[in-house]
Amino acid sequence: MPEVLSLSPHARQEEALQDKKSWPKLGVGFKPAGGIRTAKDALTWLSLIKEELGDEWLKPELFRLGASTLLADIERQIYHHVTGRYAAYYDLPMA
Repeated sequence: MPEVLSLSPHARQEEALQDKKSWPKLGVGFKPAGGIRTAKDALTWLSLIKEELGDEWLKPELFRLGASTLLADIERQIYHHVTGRYAAYYDLPMA
């Protein structure tokens, strides 16, 4: 498993992405930390990584999101898409 670089949401992008092309060769990936609670937040990060680092960085070996709150929001979004209504808390145990 490669090492993971974790940055706070307030880190300056220029500093965080220095030498970004050499990271995969070193076995380094990227996992943003903090504040990723909704599917919309996750899409924002995916878009940022794609624009700044390219498609290669969207692979799970290099880019990862890890947040149980995010999982609960994705479950609610899927439930809403399938049923047309938002789930109650007892419908989804993770939420």
